[in-house]
Amino acid sequence: MSNLQTPPALNSPNPLRFWDDAIGVLASELSPQQFKTWIQPLSLVSYDISEQSLIVGAPNRFKLDWIKKTFSDRFQEMADRYFGHPVVLSFILNVDGAATQTQGASVPREKFEPQAISISPDSTSTEEQAFEIEDHSKLNPNLTFETFVTGKANQLARAASIQVAHNPGTSYNPMFLYGGVGLGKTHLIHAIGNHLLKEKPNARIRYIHAEQYVSDVVRAYQQKAFDRFKRYYHSLDLLLIDDIQFFSGKSRTQEEFFYAFEALLSNKAQVIITSDTYPKEMAGIDDRLISRFDSGLTVAIEPPELEMRVAILMKKALSEGIPMSEDVAFFVAKHLRSNVRELEGALRKILAFVRFHGREVTIDVARIALKDLLSIQNRQISVENIQKAVADFYSIKVADMYSKKRPANIARPRQIAMFMAKELTQKSLPEIGELFGGRDHTTVLHAVRKIGDERSHDGQLNHEIHVIEQTLKS
Repeated sequence: MSNLQTPPALNSPNPLRFWDDAIGVLASELSPQQFKTWIQPLSLVSYDISEQSLIVGAPNRFKLDWIKKTFSDRFQEMADRYFGHPVVLSFILNVDGAATQTQGASVPREKFEPQAISISPDSTSTEEQAFEIEDHSKLNPNLTFETFVTGKANQLARAASIQVAHNPGTSYNPMFLYGGVGLGKTHLIHAIGNHLLKEKPNARIRYIHAEQYVSDVVRAYQQKAFDRFKRYYHSLDLLLIDDIQFFSGKSRTQEEFFYAFEALLSNKAQVIITSDTYPKEMAGIDDRLISRFDSGLTVAIEPPELEMRVAILMKKALSEGIPMSEDVAFFVAKHLRSNVRELEGALRKILAFVRFHGREVTIDVARIALKDLLSIQNRQISVENIQKAVADFYSIKVADMYSKKRPANIARPRQIAMFMAKELTQKSLPEIGELFGGRDHTTVLHAVRKIGDERSHDGQLNHEIHVIEQTLKS
């Protein structure tokens, strides 16, 4: 029997439902350690309907300050989207239920109860006719295999995608791509769609972001138009669905997607899914869906290595008509490590600068064009900040970084911190060793080599390091 339950009706916002959804989304976006440390202790204190004010409580001052700095924009974005209008979002200190407001306007707060909501029964054939789904592929024609830069971090994902493009519905079905933001997942699934469309112009293909699929389900639910909804999605030859972690906590959406998934696979249609998280680590997703995701091919896309970042910069600069030399590309790539979108943003800054000033692309020009970005990174990424970020992530004390303790739960995070210090700062091995309790440079070298080797084949470790880097840069 299905574990999925029909959700409350959706024609009115429900603060409790919003909170559950928001927590589910963050659980899928963050590592288990980060979620447990920062998000799990939060509580939804109150919601004032008349003032449209939402108040979130944190259990201590340290967590309150960190949440406001790091996650307030994400909560605000989710709240505004869910309620359909700007919401006054406040964060307060809420120790043992004693709330002290620290941000946002003072509002008369009223504790809320789950709202009893129902769909209007007067659904008519007119409503059925009003329900429409845009019946075209939504593919971006510029995202092809030819424009995709390949490196060690994504070569397996690209090879699998080409195989699927040539043999849809037979090679790997479903195919599940996962990895952090801006690593090329969306590019690859568009490339598959564009290849199939070129080979079979009459193929029924649809690229859709998970949030849009949720919106389609909501409209079909409100207008009692599920027959039309099912006819469309069940008849596709290729369904490309991006960022499926947004299904977290949305029971009715998951129910409908399960039926569509089963229908498509039985029809030998191809399903390709992306997520920022490995399937079994996704929170708020029904077990039977996770089981279906695992039944096909699951491939990780890792953050690009240095050589790949250089290749991406040089190729994209050339496509813009302003070639970039290898030494400039290396300079930029060494300072920007996280993802392709960050590289593209830096490249746009450099190209805008040279076009405006009539200069050539040199290292000095790149340094000037990126001075704000580089100054922020230089200020934020120090050995001390790395030690603190790694300690927070693995739930150990910062003091353990320089202590002589050697249990595995301390020694491994310490080695990771040493590796990141060598990667992200200009410190020498002896300088790093001194900052880790006066350790010899050979100890640091051992840690750098060990973690570097493991990172090349351990997807989970690579993901954890990537998350810590993002935390340092946030």
